[in-house]
Amino acid sequence: MEPFYANPCVRKRLTEFLGGESLARATAVHLTHTDGCLYDRRELHPCMELDWFMEREMDISRSLADSQSYLLHLDLEYVNFDSPAEAFVDPARCFELQEPVVKVIEALLLEWGIRPLHLLTGQGHHFVWRIGRDSQVAGKLRELSPAPELVGPCMERLPAILTGTIEPVDQAVFSAVALLIEYVAHRIKEVAGPRCFLPVELTAVHVAPTVTAQREMISIDISEYGDPLHTRVIRMPFTNYRKPWVTGLFRRLGLEGEIPEFRSVPLHEMDFRQAIQMRQIDAEVLDLAERACVRIPHQEEGTVRLLDEYLASRLRRFHEYYYSTRHDPKEHWPETYDKTPLSVLPECVQHLLEFPNDLLLKPAGMQIVTRCLLARDWHPRHIAGLIRSKFENPAFGWGTDWSDYEAGTRADFYTRVFACLYLTGLDRLADFNCAATREKQFCFSRQEGFCDLENVRQILLSKLPDD
Repeated sequence: MEPFYANPCVRKRLTEFLGGESLARATAVHLTHTDGCLYDRRELHPCMELDWFMEREMDISRSLADSQSYLLHLDLEYVNFDSPAEAFVDPARCFELQEPVVKVIEALLLEWGIRPLHLLTGQGHHFVWRIGRDSQVAGKLRELSPAPELVGPCMERLPAILTGTIEPVDQAVFSAVALLIEYVAHRIKEVAGPRCFLPVELTAVHVAPTVTAQREMISIDISEYGDPLHTRVIRMPFTNYRKPWVTGLFRRLGLEGEIPEFRSVPLHEMDFRQAIQMRQIDAEVLDLAERACVRIPHQEEGTVRLLDEYLASRLRRFHEYYYSTRHDPKEHWPETYDKTPLSVLPECVQHLLEFPNDLLLKPAGMQIVTRCLLARDWHPRHIAGLIRSKFENPAFGWGTDWSDYEAGTRADFYTRVFACLYLTGLDRLADFNCAATREKQFCFSRQEGFCDLENVRQILLSKLPDD
């Protein structure tokens, strides 16, 4: 059989997903590979170089940025902090656990009138659709963009290869889309949480062991909205999924050669059970490529309905409250954020702020800091300012390259997500206690039993909305 990528149907589908009838007319801003790799501006390629990836049998991702549209992307995945290969060792179980959440997502999108492209990846599902840059809803999103002061810093980090392809307005709309997708995630968590066997959380935040005795969860992974637009990509359907091999995960666990390689595929005329079998058989994937279009659909009308619902929501009111102030200016940090009194905070938070690399980069670290400072009546935007001040302090030796990412945007995103889950009453703090924090491996008490989060929890509970 000829190499998989040599099949003309595969090339046609990849071209569709890039937004054009030919590579010369593709609307994706760039291509790259992501499996086992952090964002690397040296690995960005124009769409015309698709063959370069295909000849090397690589995984392939397209930019979230697009020259003709704004893409909306929702990522759902199974995460296991104790057994990271579980989704590959037992995919039937891991996808079955996600199914209640998938059904809620499909029902909500249908209610709004949104019919996305639905893709199956290695650990979960992608739902993606687009709106035209000149559409009415795109205009509304431009007006909704928060934190204009951070658009400039994001654009300053734009690689030279992308100059002229991504404009400040694109970053501004991306930050507004983030608010909208956060609302979608709230609705999913609210409806699907009680129906799901595992915790359903926004981002891959650490959880305590569940009834299975493992730290496993279903992540509504909206973390891509915490970074500049130019750094974010979407895995392409009909491409190789190489992550556990490239990262060395299978080698470390002694699983090399035991798990068959497979492709990412659209969920077309089949359920997930059929898909996880079919995706590892080239002939069946090629048959699917002959008949399954993967053009990202325009869904302006449904997105308008979604936007109108968001604008009338409680979450919107809290977003307005969140952005009602700004981070302290950097030149003031030595007299403001740097002088935050730590002795009044629980030991876990003291440790996180004194030794933030890399604990404060993890969602669970930012969640603990956010909860504890909210209990002390900090405005959530200033919590983000404090976290940002740690990110931008080179004394902590960050491995994250903040010349590619943007510290203020990252701090704002996670602080806003965790603060708004609490402020809207969706986070009832069930896991906010010393035992769960210890099980998550975020307890740093020097003396067992000395640090007590219960007082902080009771303060937060007393502030929760009645309804």
